[in-house]
Amino acid sequence: MGIMPKNLKALTAVRVLELEWETDHLARYPFHALRVACPCAQCVHELTGSALLDPESVPADITIADMQLVGNYAAKFLWSDGHDTGIYTWQRLLKLCPCEACARKRTG
Repeated sequence: MGIMPKNLKALTAVRVLELEWETDHLARYPFHALRVACPCAQCVHELTGSALLDPESVPADITIADMQLVGNYAAKFLWSDGHDTGIYTWQRLLKLCPCEACARKRTG
């Protein structure tokens, strides 16, 4: 099944999603960056994979109004801008981890 989170919480005061993985790795995703990375068909072209969402159109102060688990493989967020169609798989969230160690792994 792959790596799973053991804790997920939206820290609205600092606009960060905190996700603790089974490996005890702690990832902190800024809400704005996470909203811009939405994988839904409104935000990403289904055939080409190119971005359709203009990052400038996402409010800098965006927050997660609500969130829910999708099975055992993902999370779905209701954003303060009303958007709620993106499903963020655990695999995708792990790939998006903004910490320095994960960023170094991505760049080689």
